[in-house]
Amino acid sequence: MARIIVVGGAQMKAEPYEGRVPLVRRMIEMMREAKACGCDIIVYPELALSPFFVLEWVDDLDEVKHFYEKEMPGPETRPLFEEAAKLEIGFYLGYAEYVECSNKAKRYNTSILVDKNAEIVGKYRKVHLPGHADYKKDMPYQGLEKYYFDVGDLGFGVWRSMGGVMGMCICNDRRWAETYRVMGLKGVELIMVGYNTPNSMPWDTTFDQLTYFHNHLVMQAGAYQNSTFVAGVARVGKTGECDLIGGSAIIAPSGEIIACASSKEDELIIGRCDLDLAQKYKQSMFNFEEHRRIEHYGIITEQIGATAP
Repeated sequence: MARIIVVGGAQMKAEPYEGRVPLVRRMIEMMREAKACGCDIIVYPELALSPFFVLEWVDDLDEVKHFYEKEMPGPETRPLFEEAAKLEIGFYLGYAEYVECSNKAKRYNTSILVDKNAEIVGKYRKVHLPGHADYKKDMPYQGLEKYYFDVGDLGFGVWRSMGGVMGMCICNDRRWAETYRVMGLKGVELIMVGYNTPNSMPWDTTFDQLTYFHNHLVMQAGAYQNSTFVAGVARVGKTGECDLIGGSAIIAPSGEIIACASSKEDELIIGRCDLDLAQKYKQSMFNFEEHRRIEHYGIITEQIGATAP
């Protein structure tokens, strides 16, 4: 019998920031729409509870402390959890997290997986932080994730929830083969990834013309090579001088896009994901145990090193 999970991707338009309450209200509206369309889970973008503040420099990190969550849920985010429990729908949520450990502040770009009972079943902290940590005064906007966040310390976990094996990553993580492979080795069947991706990277414009293409390329390759569904969900549109690409998509283990956003507005995309299809690929083309030959990787590396100039 097929294991169907209906995934909703809540692409959200960048709007002037007026606090968490209006954002949570919009998210609840999209959650209700997703439930009405039969969704089991809804995926929100990276840093969904704040503006994409890494685009702007501040001299003192305390100036942006109000963008970080010290607890989850908190007073302003609890309505999202309450609505999820009422509707019996799961969700993925990206946000900025502030924690204190041994009197030392840590800041993470974080996501959580919440089940249909509104219980947090998994947490992930972004590992591959892009951009730079220094102020580039001649740029129209910055890419300061290395300034605002610490490198994630939880690794790439997977969680058995809602009838499948779920994994999470965030934005730039989706560009790295290791992200998918670690979760693939753990049997992942659905990877959720929220992102905010500028149309142009002013500090390195080499591949600007390929930004949209690369966005789908990496998720399709990761899905296919690791036999998993991938749901990539974006914030989209203009925020200051930066234009975020959008292109939210749900991708099958075949690498095919089965749902894709067609606008640069708030938009719900829906994918009917048969998790048994992931298992079919895991048992055939990408049966790691039968076909993957790690004992030869060292030999190949040595041969490349011996012939390198």
